[in-house]
Amino acid sequence: MAPLITHLYTADPSAHVFNNRVYIYPSHDRETDIQFNDNGDQYDMADYHVFSTPSLDPLAPVTDHGVVLRTEDIPWVSKQLWAPDAAAKNGKYYLYFPARDHAGIFRIGVAVGSAPEGPFVPDPKPIKGSFSIDPATFVDDDAEESAYMYFGGLWGGQLQCYQKGNDDASYDASWLGPKEPSGPGAVAMGARVAKMTGDMRGFEGAVREVVILAPETGERILADDHDRRFFEAAWMHKRDGVYYFSYSTGDTHYLCYATGTSPYGPFTYGGRILEPVLGWTTHHSIVEFQGRWWLFHHDCELSGGVNHLRSVKVKEIFYDAEGRIVTENPE
Repeated sequence: MAPLITHLYTADPSAHVFNNRVYIYPSHDRETDIQFNDNGDQYDMADYHVFSTPSLDPLAPVTDHGVVLRTEDIPWVSKQLWAPDAAAKNGKYYLYFPARDHAGIFRIGVAVGSAPEGPFVPDPKPIKGSFSIDPATFVDDDAEESAYMYFGGLWGGQLQCYQKGNDDASYDASWLGPKEPSGPGAVAMGARVAKMTGDMRGFEGAVREVVILAPETGERILADDHDRRFFEAAWMHKRDGVYYFSYSTGDTHYLCYATGTSPYGPFTYGGRILEPVLGWTTHHSIVEFQGRWWLFHHDCELSGGVNHLRSVKVKEIFYDAEGRIVTENPE
């Protein structure tokens, strides 16, 4: 499977279908002399491109729509425009992005455009009540088209710094680095989810924790279960009335999924959808296009294994008769 984009390095692809095309909103890796560390300082991204294609099978040429947002365009940002996402509602398109503010704390911002390829104009301040990284926005198919944002990432993503709550007063910098809850009986930290306001530029109500349950016990996944616990890269999609919450396990390098009957969860662990690839971790999205389901992810094949120089790829995924995600066609 060859990279979709080869003229620059891209990662963390969020894929959406707009106007009968697949649009891809990735982060943009660039060369840096910053040494690899567990805070992710080597991921020194400074802008976003948008890409699109009219066909995945066969793969049509992928169009680079150019730079749509830069660090210097956003007043509250100091550095590190990490994994973004996008959504469409109200006749507008919304680009969501995490970045460090001028105090070095990750927040999530929003920029608005009139077309899926941008350009996007950022709001002058981050979304109130936002923190950590990896925003993924899901617009449901209910009458109100309710929208939800999932977000959060451990270690460099700072989620573990909010052990005592979701507000600024609970942020504890002593948890920075490769730290997270651990020990007998400690439960894994979950991603966060918040319902979006009608204008798609804020949170409506409280930020909640996403709970993942172990199918064998019905209890929460434990913190030391690194093969199944949430680390980063939340994504939500819906099929046949079932909500599929998928995510990366980070240091064990799996993409996993869990299912539930509500966008808030709880979700029951379902299995893996991608085994480890070349590179430290992976980040993904899942989208239906022309009646088939596609998994977008990244690896470091194009750069020969350089962890901060990644490339977007895509593969088809399938569902068995019970709705489980499988990587081979069961028919």
